[in-house]
Amino acid sequence: MIMKVKVFCTIVFFALTTSGFGQESVIWNKWSTLIGEWEGEGNGQTGQGDGIFSFTFDLDEKIIVRKSHSEYPANGDKPKITHDDLMIIYLEMTGTPSRAIYFDNEGHMINYSISYTEKSIILLSNNIGDAPIFRLTYIFLDNETIDTKFEMSQDGEQFIMYVEGKSKKVK
Repeated sequence: MIMKVKVFCTIVFFALTTSGFGQESVIWNKWSTLIGEWEGEGNGQTGQGDGIFSFTFDLDEKIIVRKSHSEYPANGDKPKITHDDLMIIYLEMTGTPSRAIYFDNEGHMINYSISYTEKSIILLSNNIGDAPIFRLTYIFLDNETIDTKFEMSQDGEQFIMYVEGKSKKVK
């Protein structure tokens, strides 16, 4: 009996750990257009600015790492703003990329849930008490151009644009 249980557990373990190996490219299909380096410009509550960002696979394509750097020049009484951030998009136990975690040089940390439409990827932050809810949306205009929107909300229903910009793939 113990031997049967061990064999069963071994079979289940291998079935669970190997079932996703051939599916990596399918799993990341929606993200594949974003893999590479991008340059963009945009505007919002921080003013007019430009920046660069990249999406790269890591850990044998188990995660995607996005790194971003943007600058907003001084304007009137507003000082120059430099913003750096890092986001990790990862697979849940189900094998789908439905979560992300974000960090920036201002000390923010945001946990996101991810949803998809035909032409966009939408990251929505968790609702945590009185904290604002954030929505980050990538809209695919074509294979080389995206529109990025970062919005905030107090109630999760009415969002206010914070920053919006267009970016072109450079590599």
